[in-house]
Parts: sequence; C-alpha cells; structure tokens
Amino acid sequence: MWKPFIFLCSVVLRVLGASIDHYQPEQVHLSYTGQPASITVTWTTFSWTPSMVEFSPLPGPPLFNLTAYGETTLFVDGGPMKRKMYIHRVTLKNLIPSQRYVYHCGSSLGWSPQFYFRALRNDPSWGPHLAVFGDMGNENAKSLSRLQKETQMDMYDAILHVGDFAYDMDKDNAQVGDEFMRQIESVAAYVPYMTCPGNHEEAYNFSNYRMRFTMPGDTEGLWYSWDLGPAHIISFSTEVYFYLKYGEELVAKQFNWLQRDLQATSKARRSERPWIITMAHRPMYCTNFNSDDCAQVNSTTRTGLPGGQYALEDLFYKYGVDLEIWAHEHSFERLWPVYNRRVYNGSIDAPYTNPRAPVHITTGSAGCNERLDPFFPLHREWSAVRIEDYGYTRIHVANKTHIHIQQVSDDQDGEIVDDIWLIKDKS
Repeated sequence: MWKPFIFLCSVVLRVLGASIDHYQPEQVHLSYTGQPASITVTWTTFSWTPSMVEFSPLPGPPLFNLTAYGETTLFVDGGPMKRKMYIHRVTLKNLIPSQRYVYHCGSSLGWSPQFYFRALRNDPSWGPHLAVFGDMGNENAKSLSRLQKETQMDMYDAILHVGDFAYDMDKDNAQVGDEFMRQIESVAAYVPYMTCPGNHEEAYNFSNYRMRFTMPGDTEGLWYSWDLGPAHIISFSTEVYFYLKYGEELVAKQFNWLQRDLQATSKARRSERPWIITMAHRPMYCTNFNSDDCAQVNSTTRTGLPGGQYALEDLFYKYGVDLEIWAHEHSFERLWPVYNRRVYNGSIDAPYTNPRAPVHITTGSAGCNERLDPFFPLHREWSAVRIEDYGYTRIHVANKTHIHIQQVSDDQDGEIVDDIWLIKDKS
C-alpha cells in the first residue's frame, strides 16, 4: 500500500514544479528506542518527502532489500525567518543483535549516502563501550575529528552527548543547528547518539532540541531511561530547574518520573543490571573559578528548589545511583564518592571499590567557542582530579562488577590523562 502512495506523492510534487533540490536527506543520526532489536533513523529535508529507510545485513553488497517507513514532521523554527524544515523519523525493527547493517534513508526524490551500524544487544552479559562528552559546538569542536575516526573504527556502541550543542542550535534562524547536525553526521549516523538538553538549547522552549533529536519515551527527549548491557542509564534535564517560566510543574513531573524509574530498579532487576548511571547537563559539584550553580554550597541540582523541593542528591543516594555524568563546565573533573559534600570512599587504598556514595564525573570540554573553564585554586576535599584540557571520556561497562573510566586529551594527541576502575563486588 505504501509504494503507490509514495509514487503519487512524487508525481504531485513534480507537477507542482517543486524541482529545487530540497529533497536530499541530511543531518542523519541514529538513536536507540529503548526497545530490543530496534533503532531509529532521524534526518532532515527542506521540502516535504516521504520517509523511508532501505537497509540490508553485512557483510555482502548493499542489497537494500529491507524497507521501513516512518513519519515526516514539519518543524518551524522560532526565529524571525520562521524557517521550515521537515524532520523524518523511521524506526527499524526486528534487528538481529550484534548484526551489522548498511542503510540509506530518503525516498525516490533523493537518497542519503550509505551508512552502517551494529544492532545493539539487549542482554546484560556484554560490556558496552561509550564515548561521553558535553558542550561541543560548531566552532572549536576539538574532539570531533578523533571521535569520527574512533566511531568509524567501531570502538563505541553508543555516544552520550550530555547537553549543549552547536552554540546555539537556534542561532542565525537555526542555520547553526543545521551545520552542527551535518558535522556530527559522521559520528551519529553510525552509532546511537543519545542526548540530554543543556542550557544552550533553551530558546523557544527547547524546540530545536526537541524536534531534531529522537529519544525514547513520551517526554520529547527531556527525560528517559534505557538499558544497555549491565547498566540502566537515566537521562534527565537539569534545565527544568532553571527555566521556571515553563512551569514548576515540569520540575515536579520529572522528579516524580525519576522516583518511579528508580523505584522500578527492584532487587531482582538490579541483580541483572546492577549499575545505575545518570546523565544530565549541570553538575551538583564543581571547583571551577566562576559563579555557576555547581560552585555554590547549596547548588540547585543538588538541594532542589527553595525549601528543598525536588532535591536530586538525596534521591540518587537513596536509590544507590552508582555513576553521575555531567557537563556544562568546560573541563574534566572526577570526584571521590560523595554525598552531602562528604567523602564516602570504599577504603583508603581502594576508594572506588564498593564506594558508599555516587561517583561524579564532569566532562564538558569537547570543544566550543567559549573555550575552557579554569579551576579555583583552592582544593576541595571531595575533588579527586581536575584537568583543564580539551577532551572526552570513554566508559566501558565491562561487566556486572566493573566499569572502566578513561579521560582522553585532545590537547595531548589522544593521551589517556585519567584512568580508574569503578568496582562493585558486594551487594
């Protein structure tokens, strides 16, 4: 039933004289749906076209003998030009775990280049590799070339971009957003590119972020969770705490969702996926030399709104979150296991073995036009390592008891400048 409809649409467009080349797909990127054996392909055109993905398993020639169809959504940017673009979303289902596929997306009006991906495994017995970073813009995107190479070398199973894109996606009537999405295509078209919103996405009620990325769940990408190997990963928005013009009820809605999600990690479920990892943009703690929220004793992301409402640190401590990933500060900082500004190391000799509080990592130096953020000279007892370098983080969730965390420095030609194992071998 789809093929006659698509053919008719193509004929109508041509009869109407729509011959300007606005049909070519661009800004192609992948995201995991949260459902086993599926993945979503998202892309942009500047005229309406049908949404199709043709794909086939590898190795072998690209036969494109499998076809999936999806939806096309008109997005009107909030800038003065009210630029229109069409966002296409197609979900590929019934994929074989670990199988590699080649694909292209578009329609008979124009196809993207060929890309490939590996379908994710859904079982908890494998060890996924992640590249993790925040705060990467069009200009000065220091980490992008290394990430492009490593992604196409099949080093990663997914990317976590922890807020702040393009600087800013809405700038110049969203043309900066277009350019950024083209830049990351050489990473995001090959592995799931999982995101959370940052402060630089706030314009027009986060509309460029909400529309351009396709995250799981029914909250337009502001918060969601998914399972990956032995880890349960929770992505949420710190920005709801800082843009209350969109309503305090959004803070409450997210907090209640977080509580339900964490409550669902019952003892039986946690024996299968013991690691809980959170990702959000603005950290609870930092030692950077500025007046950002994380530099305050009672940061909003840690202690909540005035009166202590919707405090996240108590919630995450109560439910035993293991690793909290942040960005926003343009530097790398690793903390000792910490709760309420006190250190809870596992032991003197092995602080990250069976820690008694969550471990925090801030990795916001992938590169942008705001450059790096310096650190305050005074040492804080809960801060373990501070690195003022451009770079990104590798996280290998090796198994149910070990997570390997490394910091890669682009300023030092890919050198590993921080390296720890987070170990949890006691229930």
